[in-house]
Amino acid sequence: QVQLVESGGGLVQPGGSLRLSCAASGFTFSNYVMSWYRQAPGKERELVAVITRLSSTKYADSVKGRFTISRDNVKNTVDLQMNSLKPEDTAVYYCNAFFMQTYWGQGTQVTVSS
Repeated sequence: QVQLVESGGGLVQPGGSLRLSCAASGFTFSNYVMSWYRQAPGKERELVAVITRLSSTKYADSVKGRFTISRDNVKNTVDLQMNSLKPEDTAVYYCNAFFMQTYWGQGTQVTVSS
């Protein structure tokens, strides 16, 4: 059974940091491109960061220099370190796996507010 389980969301003040983690199981993690997406209320889901099988990374312009995606192909996890958070980063963050099929996690809420 395929599972992507996100954790690490919560409430943080502007300028603060959070680290999201996604634990994967049920598929060959190392074969998959892993990504983080987010969806704010009333907006479409958008790509935040991508990491390939060989750990090449790409980021949305809005998070470049503030967010870092990483993966551990032994632990089958993908993390998103988020620094200098802004209110506009408030969203539900989703873990995504893509190769032969696409899998999604259930999402974790991130709220940036004073």
